Amino acid sequence: MPQKTPELENMLAKLIATPSVSCVDAELDMSNRPVAELAANWLAGIGFSVEIIDVTDFPGKVNLIATLGQGDSGLVLAGHLDTVPAGTPGWRDDPFRLRRQDGDFIGLGTADMKSFIAVAVAAASRFKAGDLKEPLIILGTADEESSMCGGKALVQAGRPRARHAIIGEPTGLRPIRAHKGILFEAIRVHGAAGHSSNPALGHNALEGMHRVMQTLMTLRAELARDWSNPAFDVPNPTLNFGHLHGGDTPNRICADAELHIDLRTLPGMPLQKFRDIIRQRVTEALENSPFTVSFVPLFDGVDAMETPATAPLVQALESMTGHAAAAVAFSTEGPYLRELDMDVVICGPGDIGQAHQPEERVSEQALAQSQAQLETLIEKFCVRPGQAEQ
Repeated sequence: MPQKTPELENMLAKLIATPSVSCVDAELDMSNRPVAELAANWLAGIGFSVEIIDVTDFPGKVNLIATLGQGDSGLVLAGHLDTVPAGTPGWRDDPFRLRRQDGDFIGLGTADMKSFIAVAVAAASRFKAGDLKEPLIILGTADEESSMCGGKALVQAGRPRARHAIIGEPTGLRPIRAHKGILFEAIRVHGAAGHSSNPALGHNALEGMHRVMQTLMTLRAELARDWSNPAFDVPNPTLNFGHLHGGDTPNRICADAELHIDLRTLPGMPLQKFRDIIRQRVTEALENSPFTVSFVPLFDGVDAMETPATAPLVQALESMTGHAAAAVAFSTEGPYLRELDMDVVICGPGDIGQAHQPEERVSEQALAQSQAQLETLIEKFCVRPGQAEQ
């Protein structure tokens, strides 16, 4: 006989109290296994078949796949198990201790996005395997905030298998069916040092970088001319210069300069193709010059995502919320689930503006609304799936 899960607030408090920071800084990075095991125990107790799967080449990192029922066309409720570091000043108390204030829950991961894991477990506890004609799958992934290794591992494994997926990133419970892709790249121009009194003694990498930046600004204008999607608030691709460094003292010719860029692509713009275009243009800009160039991916990147407006899950959420499914500039693990042939909608409690902030919070009311929303979706797509798509 399935057991009851703890109360929602109790589950959220335990999830927040179990640190699962992922970070490119190895000193801050940690395993997410303890938080996966916490959720796994609750789900096993209500009848789910639970797997905790190690992510290859990422020690301590795991994905959680918990399944209730059988079939290939069910519903996935997905969330990442990690958080960013708590390090930003401004927390008024221990970020790993859940607090209540003015109807809000406060703590690291409340909005982004441990609350959704707790809500998904609470919603799932209302159903038994015998109720379901299609499976309900709760998915918890590793390292969304850093390497995306969890999402990539899912694609490599070819699972889970389902037709519909909700990713519970904070959207104010409004459905999102598309988002931009993103990549970060370091571009390094190499010249030669020399005494500044005689320019002939060296090759100033800052001058080479000037050519690079002019070339990239031209490319940026071309992308804005050639690509547009009115579903986005910023309808064009964007290319940002976020960091520039070169040289060390005014009286030395600069030998090396480094530029960091952020490219945000639209659906239909394969990320690797446009990384290659950037590298080709930059390389051509420095041909027949004394400069060489090298490239370092700062983040492998995430492709843009778009689920058709006609998808049953999109239409169900639009009907439930009264809001047309929108598009956003931030990225998620959605493209990996799309690669597994799922219709994906981003929809969860909380505000993306709270993510990565001190005193991160989500309202108790939003969690109750999210749970009710998920219960309705489970009913539609798992209990009576034929009726849901008529």
